Amino acid sequence: MHHHITYHFLRLDLHESKGSNVVTATFELPGLKSEDVTIDLHHNRLIISGESATSNSHEEGGYAVHERRYGKFFRTLQLPFGTKPEDVTAKMEIGLLTLTFPKATDQQPQRVAIQ
Repeated sequence: MHHHITYHFLRLDLHESKGSNVVTATFELPGLKSEDVTIDLHHNRLIISGESATSNSHEEGGYAVHERRYGKFFRTLQLPFGTKPEDVTAKMEIGLLTLTFPKATDQQPQRVAIQ
C-alpha cells in the first residue's frame, strides 16, 4: 500500500551580487515559520524541506466548511564545491526564506606529488 505524497516545488529566486562574493537565494514559504522548515547540507547540496498546513473556512449551503491541506515541500540547491555549513546563512521572515552563501571561487587544480 503506497501513500502518494505530493511534493510542492518551491519557487526560488537566485541573485548574485556583483560587488561581493555572495549568492542570495530566496524561497517563498507563505504562512510558514522557521520551525516548519528544515535545511540540510549534504555533499555540496542544500536540501530545504518541510511541511505546510493551509486551512480555509467557507460556508456552503448554510454549513461551515473547514478545509485543511497539508503539503510537503522539498527543494535542493547545488552549492559551490567546498561550501561548509558555517558558510551558509539562513533567515526566515514572514513567509520568505533567504539563504546566502559564497560564490564559487575559481579553484586552482591541486598538484599531487608522485612518491
